[in-house]
Amino acid sequence: MEIREATINDVEELTSLVEQLGYPATVESMKTRFKNIESNPDYHTLLASYDGKIVGMIGLVKVFYYEIDGSYVRIVAFVVDSNYRSKGIGKNLLEEAESWARKTGATGIGLNSGNRPERTNAHNFYKNMGYIEKSIGFAKSLI
Repeated sequence: MEIREATINDVEELTSLVEQLGYPATVESMKTRFKNIESNPDYHTLLASYDGKIVGMIGLVKVFYYEIDGSYVRIVAFVVDSNYRSKGIGKNLLEEAESWARKTGATGIGLNSGNRPERTNAHNFYKNMGYIEKSIGFAKSLI
């Protein structure tokens, strides 16, 4: 297994992984999205390959606290191909994400995860990795 930074050449694989997260995407739309992400130095996208195939990704963004001094990292996208789960890929991606967060000087890392029944395994994974349930998220579409 190898973890590396994503590039624009990985757009086809990113498209497939984002679709597995449940978000519709085309290669062209993902190319536009990734160009925007890649141009911002506060974003960082890591890919995991297994047997030469890209099978996981984690998207990160460094942000600043309003309530205290310093910064933290938000995990804004995280997926391992459903055919490659339970092989340590997610664990390695998350550990690399935490390492990058530390290198940026971040004092914390967090993520949101849906509260649907099919997310139970993911929630158990996060707890096993030392994450705690901390809040309830809310969202509203503006379009």
